[in-house]
Amino acid sequence: MAENDETYKRLVEAALFVSAKALSADEIARAVGVASIGYVNKIAEELAKEYEERNTALRISTVGNKFMMEVKSEYASRVNGLAGKPELREGALRILAYVSKNEPVMQNSIVKVFGSSTYEYMKELIENDFVKAKRVGRTKKIETAEKFREYFDLK
Repeated sequence: MAENDETYKRLVEAALFVSAKALSADEIARAVGVASIGYVNKIAEELAKEYEERNTALRISTVGNKFMMEVKSEYASRVNGLAGKPELREGALRILAYVSKNEPVMQNSIVKVFGSSTYEYMKELIENDFVKAKRVGRTKKIETAEKFREYFDLK
């Protein structure tokens, strides 16, 4: 493997390491400055094979057509508590603050205050377990979840 290939391999490895989500070859290619998606696929597959051969606690797996570096399940339960807190976008944080101050609050009321971007931010808050949503008619009743209290030390 040429020196330039080795550099790109390490960049792909670094991208997978720092990402909290699975990345497509296209996302990796843009991040590391590679024009060929096929080249990135080849590198990611080589890395996955290397990790498997080295028998480390980490692996590079494919999720659909995306790649993800993760801790193998036999080790994950012992170390997951050390993972950092998830970062929320500013809009999601504003909505979370509004929900916590006014809970329980109907989602259509939040949309009236924050606009249609509310739906995108609510999805983020629900996926990260900061709020609970319960269908009530054509809208949802939104409340903070236990993770919200833990995250902000409000127990």
